[in-house]
Amino acid sequence: MEYRTLGRSGCAVSRLCLGTMTFGAESDEEVSHAQLDRFAEAGGTLVDTADVYSAGESERIIGRWFASRDAAVTEPIVLATKGRFPMGSDRNDLGLSTRHLTRALDASLQRLGLDSVDLYQAHAWDPVTPLEETLRTLDGFVRQGKIRYYGFSNFTGWQLTKAAYLARELGLAAPVTLQPQYSLLVREIEWEIVPAALDAGLGLLPWSPLGGGWLSGKYRRDQRPTGATRLGEDPDRGMEAWERRGTDRTWAIIDAAQSVAEARGVSMAEVALAWVTDRPGVTSTILGARTVEQLETNLRAADLHLDPAETAALDRASELAAPDYPYGPLGVDQRSRAL
Repeated sequence: MEYRTLGRSGCAVSRLCLGTMTFGAESDEEVSHAQLDRFAEAGGTLVDTADVYSAGESERIIGRWFASRDAAVTEPIVLATKGRFPMGSDRNDLGLSTRHLTRALDASLQRLGLDSVDLYQAHAWDPVTPLEETLRTLDGFVRQGKIRYYGFSNFTGWQLTKAAYLARELGLAAPVTLQPQYSLLVREIEWEIVPAALDAGLGLLPWSPLGGGWLSGKYRRDQRPTGATRLGEDPDRGMEAWERRGTDRTWAIIDAAQSVAEARGVSMAEVALAWVTDRPGVTSTILGARTVEQLETNLRAADLHLDPAETAALDRASELAAPDYPYGPLGVDQRSRAL
């Protein structure tokens, strides 16, 4: 397993991260603990959860794993959790206010059975709470020793830029990471969010790198999914829905990834993970698995790097049709002439 730092911090983490959204929902405690054991055995160190995953049960499962394993196993783990969304019915039980984040973090620590976490992330932007209040609260958590670093999830480019530079202006602890959706299927973040993260020195932690299973090789054109898969059980599942995502572009990407995989003698999932993990600014790619077997397949991407020709082929297949301005050819041409 290779390691990288969390943004501009000095904290090293594995280039693959174990995501735990399935814990307590699609993966019971026994399977969840087996995933944690296998991930740690493979040299994985970054584990990501959130208070809302399975209504807190994901954190409880992780906490019981920490309590039942030797320090030699748990000490290398860099643990990340998130807060922002409601866990109850109180009208103040949401957002990034001092009141909510303080209660949310304390509740997360209680469920985890820990005194602190390594990385605490604002799960999404809050349009109501003043950003200065949120940043001062996160800085206070660092000073109190409740967290070591903080970051954001699902922020847009202007939001993370504003937060990073306001923290600097106020002399507060700086954010170190951004957790966005990113894959061969979802590259829109390259227009604004990736450049903003690079400018601010934030490391990217991509979630859904396999596009909700689309890049795992389990789906075929004109064969509506059935059986024990995410889309087989729920074809209309959110942004991953069969009718929504099954476009010509998606199938072209799948064909290109399959071609690279066959030439390499690896799985399509490994190719998709290797592509996103080596994109500019990426610190660690979040793996989401329902079973230990799925995790095993994904972990094989730990040391896989694509060559320039393979990367170029995938880039071409997944290239986005950008609007003419400001991201498309006309916008690029105008910026070039301005220089």
